Amino acid sequence: MVSTSARSVAAPLLYLNLIMYFIVLGFSSWCLNRYINGQTAHPSMGGNGATGHFLTFAILAAVLGIVSKVAGGQHLRVWRNDSLAAACSSAIVAWAVTALAFGLACKEINVGGWRGWRLRMVEAFVIILAFTQLLYVLMLHAGLVNRAYGPGYRDSDYGFGGPGTQPVSKGGVTAGGVAV
Repeated sequence: MVSTSARSVAAPLLYLNLIMYFIVLGFSSWCLNRYINGQTAHPSMGGNGATGHFLTFAILAAVLGIVSKVAGGQHLRVWRNDSLAAACSSAIVAWAVTALAFGLACKEINVGGWRGWRLRMVEAFVIILAFTQLLYVLMLHAGLVNRAYGPGYRDSDYGFGGPGTQPVSKGGVTAGGVAV
């Protein structure tokens, strides 16, 4: 049971973040469409000078977050070292872009002005996702601290046939002639 502790915590975080990223993608796409069309006077839109940049980074963070959850779902399914590398690297990139969107959300709140409920909701979801995605990244990297929390980063017998075995020629021409 100890070996699946990080797995049992990472799985709900993965699904929670996936749903939240889809919500951010939908609402920020709607808001960006209204912003591009010049309909910022819409009752549920509003905005200020940081809105365009914030919405661009929110959409980028949502797309990268959704893609990283696909890699994370594959890792949670197989729970191996090779899937850990893909899940961790994509999760870190998604968190970095989410952190940039988080900074722009804070700037947009600080600048002030009228912001509609959809825009405020995107801001709130991005702020929440910045912390839950960081927690998800930390859960994926828990294997670095202790092998009991994940598949770990070092697996000496993976891909080499076991410790202490030498690679064998599979036929063909060798330095000493033809191998049989």
